[in-house]
Amino acid sequence: MASTNSRNRTTTAPPGWTFLTNHSHVLICLARDPEQRLRDVADKVGITERAVQKIVHELEEAKVLTRQRIGRRNAYKIHLSRRLRHPVERNARIEDLLEIALE
Repeated sequence: MASTNSRNRTTTAPPGWTFLTNHSHVLICLARDPEQRLRDVADKVGITERAVQKIVHELEEAKVLTRQRIGRRNAYKIHLSRRLRHPVERNARIEDLLEIALE
C-alpha cells in the first residue's frame, strides 16, 4: 500500500511500524548511493527533505558519516567501524547493519 508524505511524494513504505528507524533508512540509502540528493533520499524513506537534513546532521555529529563536497554536490562517507548507539545493539557496528540491509 502506498502512502504520501507532506510533499505529495509517493512511497512504497508499508503503514505502521518498521524494524528500522528513519536514521537507519537514511544511512542505507546513502550507503547504496553516496552521491544522491537528499531530496531523493526523502522520497525513498517517505519523510520530508528537511527531516533527512536533520538526520544527516545528527549522523555527522555522531561521527557516523562525513559529508564531502564534490563540485556542486555532496557525497557521504560512512564510517563503518562505528558502533550502534543503543545499549542493546552496541556490540554491532554500522558495517554489520549495512551488510544485512544491503543483501
